[in-house]
Amino acid sequence: MRTIRVETTSATILLTEAPAPKVRDRQTGEVAKDAVSGETLMKVGVVYIDEGESSLIHVTVPESGVTDGLALGAPVSLPGLVARPWESVFNGQQRHGIAYRAAAVAPGAVPAGVGA
Repeated sequence: MRTIRVETTSATILLTEAPAPKVRDRQTGEVAKDAVSGETLMKVGVVYIDEGESSLIHVTVPESGVTDGLALGAPVSLPGLVARPWESVFNGQQRHGIAYRAAAVAPGAVPAGVGA
């Protein structure tokens, strides 16, 4: 499926869940790895606020892309953020959604003009 770049320059992105290893299989506890590099993948929770609307999303980042200085509730940047639609069948039920992935998660700033 197609990957869609997400424009973040005018958005406020706040960290709501600290980085944690992404679990590939909940029954076995297997941790997700990048298919190409084999690197452990991490999951972070953020609230993405843009043009008066907000969404709570989970973003996958490689472990090497998690930088120091992250604080819950603080602004973060997500360089290379992309969205990928997905579909699957689970227990006979059709499921679908959007998966988000970024190259990194780093401390960020609130865009100029926000809250003014």
